[in-house]
Formats: sequence, structure tokens, C-alpha cells
Amino acid sequence: MSIDAAAAQTRQERFDQGLEVLTRIDGEAGQKVIDSLADISPELGHQVVAWAFGDIYDRPGLAPRDRQLVTLGMLTALGGCEPQLEVHINAALNVGLTTEEITEALLHASVYCGIPRALNATFVAKKVFGERGRLPSEEG
Repeated sequence: MSIDAAAAQTRQERFDQGLEVLTRIDGEAGQKVIDSLADISPELGHQVVAWAFGDIYDRPGLAPRDRQLVTLGMLTALGGCEPQLEVHINAALNVGLTTEEITEALLHASVYCGIPRALNATFVAKKVFGERGRLPSEEG
């Protein structure tokens, strides 16, 4: 979508488009995040859906799996983002990344982000993989 076309969309249209992308990528986990904001900051929930997912995630320049790899690296680098990492590790699996690719990306992040942040991210991945029956020992 061109910048002019995006600017012409109404607030509701941007939200609806973002919600479709959010649901496709994050499934239930993304909706739970938005729902949890309804009583404290519905505008933040709206912006996450309309801007982050409607405008940014839906851009054609990167495939969804590549966007998730970037997101995992950034959240690992930031540190303290374990709840968001949980959502995005699930999303990474949803868009076709394998457990091996995810753990390799987190290992790679250790070079640039440090071992403690990579450990924290890897333990989140272990939790998600376990919940989804995707631990490497369970897949083999």
C-alpha cells in the first residue's frame, strides 16, 4: 500500500487492517495483549493494532518470518521484554520459523546483546516451545 493510500484510510479501516494482520501473525496471544489494555489504555491498544500491525507489519519489504527474526533480535537486545518475547516467539512459530531457527537467532544475538539477555530470551523460547510441544527433545 502506498503512503498516500495509507493516509487516506480512516482510523477504523487502519485498525481493521491491523487486526487482520495481528490475528494472522500473533493469533490469540496478540488479541490478549490488546484486550488487557482495554481498561487502562485503549488508545495504546489501538495504536499497536493500527500502526504497528496495520502500517508496519503489513509492509511488503520483508516477509513475516523475517520481520519476526528482526523482532526477536530487537526484544532480546532491549532486555526486560520477556512478555513481548513470549508473544513474538509464538508468532515466529506461526509464520513458519522452526525452533532451530529461533534458538539460532537467540544464540546469534548473544554476540551483540550479551549472554544474560540471550539466556533470558532462550528461556522464554523454551517455555513457549514446551507449551506448544515443540521442545527439540519432543520433536525428534
